[in-house]
Amino acid sequence: MVREGLISKQQLALALERQVLFGGRIGTNLLELKIMDEDDFTRFLSKYFDTPAVTKEILTAIPRDVLYCISRELIEKYKIFPVKKEHKRLHTAMLNPRDIQEIDELRFITGFDIIPLVIAEIRLLYVLEKYYGIKYDVRYSRFFTHISPEIMTADSIDQIKVSLTRVNDMEELGNIVIRAASSVAARVALFNVQNGRIVLWKAKGLTIEEFSAGEGEVPIVSEVLKGKKHYRGPILDEPANRPLVRFLGGTPQDVLVLPISTREKITALLFIDNGQEGALDANVILLSRLASMASCALEILILKKRMSEI
Repeated sequence: MVREGLISKQQLALALERQVLFGGRIGTNLLELKIMDEDDFTRFLSKYFDTPAVTKEILTAIPRDVLYCISRELIEKYKIFPVKKEHKRLHTAMLNPRDIQEIDELRFITGFDIIPLVIAEIRLLYVLEKYYGIKYDVRYSRFFTHISPEIMTADSIDQIKVSLTRVNDMEELGNIVIRAASSVAARVALFNVQNGRIVLWKAKGLTIEEFSAGEGEVPIVSEVLKGKKHYRGPILDEPANRPLVRFLGGTPQDVLVLPISTREKITALLFIDNGQEGALDANVILLSRLASMASCALEILILKKRMSEI
């Protein structure tokens, strides 16, 4: 870093002194001392290891099946983070992408062909705590508040609108909606509505990976589908709600369910809550706009597909 002109010898010495006292990698200490910013340090890591780096933007939209394709125990033991899965290839963020022994061990244990990516220690610790609840030294929590994703606001929703108009497939559309909604709520989920059933599509903050029920089997879903308008309120512990209660792990007292439509037909549902006891303090108007924009983006995708078939 000194040779690259990114920091001075004096700054490196200061970071090394701090590392001796508090531990952590040298890069983490440089970031905590605000000698470097995360983007510059990540670019340096990528160049140093000659390996692609994981950006913070990518880390906000990891598919659920990728997050849980290997065990939490392995993730904690090796300090790795799965980013992308392509058949038997697993692109994996790690601190040292040159550790051949570790990569070979992971290949043997997981059965995946591990494709290493480099990531800054502080960013890795942040996502391990966020997605898996793996706690580290309280020292890092002070830094986490500065690197968490931006919360959806009236200004940022215009940027989301632009992103949605440019989507090329359903996967991309779903990732954008989940990422935006999860910035203002602890748990979010998208459900497909098809052939008389609602089926879990994508989720964040929930541990169960599958859910399916008939349209008429869950009262709040029936209410949204029939009225074609959102539902805001509690999930009651009654027989008709049992499938949803099991999926949610309890009866949250404040949920929001928004319809996503194409040609006046509801094709998806956006579910949002803050857990069992948490009140939903998110801006319902902004979330309703998000659902409406998702509906428009879905229409655009359908038109693109038809255009390509002509």
